[in-house]
Amino acid sequence: MVAAMKQEIDLRASDWNDTVFETIYLGGGTPSLLRIDQLKELIDYAYDKLTFSADLEFTLECNPEDITAERLGQWKALGVNRLSIGIQSFDDRALKMMNRAHDSHTALAALEAAVNQFDRVSVDVIYGIPGLSDAQLTQDLDQFIDLGVTHISAYALTVEPKTALDRFIKDGLIAPVDEEQAERQFLLTLDQLTAAQFLHYELSNFTKPGHESRNNSAYWQRKPYLGIGPAAHSFKGDERRWNVASNPKYIKAMNERIPNYGSEILSKRDHYNEYVMTSLRTHWGVSLEVLAQRFGPSYRDYFSMISTPFLLDNLLFEDDGAVRATRKGKFLIDGVSSALFMLELKGAKE
Repeated sequence: MVAAMKQEIDLRASDWNDTVFETIYLGGGTPSLLRIDQLKELIDYAYDKLTFSADLEFTLECNPEDITAERLGQWKALGVNRLSIGIQSFDDRALKMMNRAHDSHTALAALEAAVNQFDRVSVDVIYGIPGLSDAQLTQDLDQFIDLGVTHISAYALTVEPKTALDRFIKDGLIAPVDEEQAERQFLLTLDQLTAAQFLHYELSNFTKPGHESRNNSAYWQRKPYLGIGPAAHSFKGDERRWNVASNPKYIKAMNERIPNYGSEILSKRDHYNEYVMTSLRTHWGVSLEVLAQRFGPSYRDYFSMISTPFLLDNLLFEDDGAVRATRKGKFLIDGVSSALFMLELKGAKE
């Protein structure tokens, strides 16, 4: 896999020679499984072929069971300056239900070790888990706050088809996901972290001031990004492309130096829809000025017209030239965003 990813970097570097990358994000899988020499081989190759800024944000995703004092030191020596740890919960029953390899003791020990060595540590937490009490979620969040975590990504539990959790629910062994519980626990998370001086800067993300994920922010602000590896996505200008998801097919394609990927060219309407979708998820919101400058007055006027019912229903509000989600609207924002998409606009030039 490392050799294949090096091949892809080599094949694609010339298309990105005008780009200075501000972040590296090793994730979307479990990069902490790689030995340090494998990680170093991959990163050194990227440094050789691509251009990076001096103040690079370098994030490594890792699981609690992969964290040791030795590995933390090795990652830091490699240049990693931000960790993202998949804690999910400190409730052992919930962890077992989600088929996680770690238990609460391992998670707590790993997190304590991480915050002792890294100034920037992000954790993932899951809410809406069947049987997870509000008290347990509150306790989990308190532990994150007390340990000095600087960034928290909070996600509602989703049940993927053909997983163990999916089978347990279908067999009646576990209660199905309760939307009312999920919404209540989302708002609980929002209120508790806001009270602890975390900024809710994106729907699923909370940060201590100055510790925003630059990598994720670039995605929400629709800056170009290069994805390397199976299923990795890239975005530049009007083109988006995604690599084949199968590991064997990806490796075979790279060995033959014939990339296996899908792609699409985005229209002006596609750009508008994606700007609305990503911006409404953030605390920056949709700028009416940006709509007019980037897409034209007709797009701004369309957005103002179609968003009016949601403003009246207190799901959105307008402030200082931007439309943002209210506390009530945040949990529903994906549905609201899709309702604001432009499907057809007569007379608008693509």
